Amino acid sequence: MKVIVAGFSKTGTKTMQAALTDLGYNVYDFMENFEFLEKEWKQICMVGGSTELFRKMYENVDAVTDLPGCAFWDEILKAFPDAKIILTMRDNEEQWWQSLLKQHEQNTSLLLKILFTISPTGRRLQQHGSRIMNAIVGQEMTPSTKVLNESLFKMAYRRHNAHVLQNAPNDQLLVFNFKDGWEPLCKFLGVPVPDTPFHHKNKKGSITKEMLQTNNIALKIQREAMVVAAVSGVLAAIGLYKGISLARTVNWEDMFTTLSSLFKK
Repeated sequence: MKVIVAGFSKTGTKTMQAALTDLGYNVYDFMENFEFLEKEWKQICMVGGSTELFRKMYENVDAVTDLPGCAFWDEILKAFPDAKIILTMRDNEEQWWQSLLKQHEQNTSLLLKILFTISPTGRRLQQHGSRIMNAIVGQEMTPSTKVLNESLFKMAYRRHNAHVLQNAPNDQLLVFNFKDGWEPLCKFLGVPVPDTPFHHKNKKGSITKEMLQTNNIALKIQREAMVVAAVSGVLAAIGLYKGISLARTVNWEDMFTTLSSLFKK
């Protein structure tokens, strides 16, 4: 582990993931932590995790971004004390909150609600996210969450940033805004500045649509949903066929006569 991106979600973490990937780092973001470390994070959120566990989790990973890793940056640092720490931040708290609301609006679409309901992997991902958000914020943030508690989320954001600023070693910390671009990031990491434009990922929650088209887990969820829908359609057709077949064997005239006599009584 070389780089711990300690910035909270919606502070440019997807942009940082893309930037670090361009610089040659093997990066674990939220989806990679779910895909490869789901069991470990379940343990950490439920009962806690040791330094040795974090070392084992990330021994072959160069960088970690976004939740859940950012919330446990200090535990990861214990396992990798020479790692550099990047605190991504927004211009102000309200800007961060509005960005979070926009993301939540995208995540609560009818399509995602259906996918997360009928796909086994989708249900697991929703449970994974719920455990993390309940542990860190005190409220889950899933496609079925109607309203986010502004006070809880803002307190969590404020508390997190203060904890990083007060406890991260100054000579290992970079406070970064994605508007800063390549220069300060590359200088901090000691790598050459690329000749490509700096990324700006997840504008207005657009990452949801992008992930549905490209992310392995998101594609798996969609495949599972299509299989479930197809099987349900076949079962419904079989049920309809059996119902029609049964109806053909019924003597409806006798049935109506019997029912009529019962009502007359």
